[in-house]
Amino acid sequence: MFGVPSWEEILVKVMIILLALPLHEFGHALVAYKLGDNTAYREGRLTLNPIKHLDPLGTLMIFFGPIGWAKPVPVNPFYFNDRKRGMMLVSLAGPGANLLLALLGAVLLGLFNSSPLVQYFLYYFMVINVYLAVFNLLPIPTLDGSKILAGLLPGSQTWLYNLERYAIPILLLLIVFGLLTPIISFFAKPLIQLFYAIARLVSIL
Repeated sequence: MFGVPSWEEILVKVMIILLALPLHEFGHALVAYKLGDNTAYREGRLTLNPIKHLDPLGTLMIFFGPIGWAKPVPVNPFYFNDRKRGMMLVSLAGPGANLLLALLGAVLLGLFNSSPLVQYFLYYFMVINVYLAVFNLLPIPTLDGSKILAGLLPGSQTWLYNLERYAIPILLLLIVFGLLTPIISFFAKPLIQLFYAIARLVSIL
């Protein structure tokens, strides 16, 4: 069901993952820390060290599945003045970091357009960051999108958080039955086209 990647693809993905996933989780930890929650800091997660963030199953799925994930950053919303708003901002920080990285990749892709190898790396750096952002913005329990949704909906959304215990089985079922890839692609492809257009614009300036 899943394709076997080449060694070149594996090498490129390893390099990108070691940048993209730690920055995603660092974004969560940094915003939580700025809002008064030092839980991630105490547990050594306010860092760019990939070893602190990588999840074995989530990393494996990046290579052999449609998408993957890192270990969630621990957050205690009771430190926030406004818990719902705080959780929403913390949750937005991770995908936001990936979109900023995708934008950076697009700009660099436009600037360094003379080397096919560099272009290959920067293009997939842009694409993987877009896919990570879109995946995490899905309103599936334990993903950032579910916490953003909880912050937008009125009242307490404890039922949404209670579903997090079933998060991994839900994700694996969506992946096995091929339902996750078309959903992510539907939202990711327009963003990739936008960032690629930015790259082309930069290349002619």
